[in-house]
Amino acid sequence: MQHQKIPIPIQTTMVSINKCSTEGIPTIRQLSEEIWKEVYPTIVSMDQIDYMLEMMYSKKALEEQITTLGHQFILVRYHDEIVGYASYSIKLKDEPKRYRLHKLYVKPELHGKGLGKAMISYISNEVSNAGGTELELNVNKKNPAVAFYKHTGFSVESEIDLQIGNGFEMNDFIMVLKLQ
Repeated sequence: MQHQKIPIPIQTTMVSINKCSTEGIPTIRQLSEEIWKEVYPTIVSMDQIDYMLEMMYSKKALEEQITTLGHQFILVRYHDEIVGYASYSIKLKDEPKRYRLHKLYVKPELHGKGLGKAMISYISNEVSNAGGTELELNVNKKNPAVAFYKHTGFSVESEIDLQIGNGFEMNDFIMVLKLQ
C-alpha cells in the first residue's frame, strides 16, 4: 500500500505536538506506567509489563535512548494536557533511508480522536524531510494497534520472536510504511 499524505493539523487549539529531550523523561515515565498497565494486561503478563517498563522506561534507559542512541521523542497535547508520546530515529547509520518508530502511545480513553494519526503524520513529515523513505516498527501480533497501523498505511513486512530476557519473549510483526 502506498502512503498517502493526509493533511492533519499538528498545531490547533486542541492538539499540539512538540519535540522533547531529557526534560520530558518524567512525563514519558508517568504516561508509560499509566498506559502500559491499562493496555497490555490482555496481551502479556503483569510480570512482563513490569520487566519491560523497567528495561525501556527507567530514567537511565530513557536518557540513553535520547542522548546516546539518538531517539527523538515527541509529546502530544490534547486540550492542554499531555496525553501521549512517541519516539523515532534512523534505524542504522549505514541505512539512512529507513527510520524506526520505537514508541507510539496515547491514553486509551482518547483512542479514535486522531491523535495517533497526527503523530504518525508528524513523524512521517520529519523523516521525509530528513531524507528517509521508510518508517519501520515492531508491534505485538496480538495488539489491537495492528489494525490502526494498517489503517495508517503500514504493511506487515515480517514476523519476529525475540527473547528479551528474564524468560520473556516478544512475538511481533515488523511493519513498514513507505513514505515516497
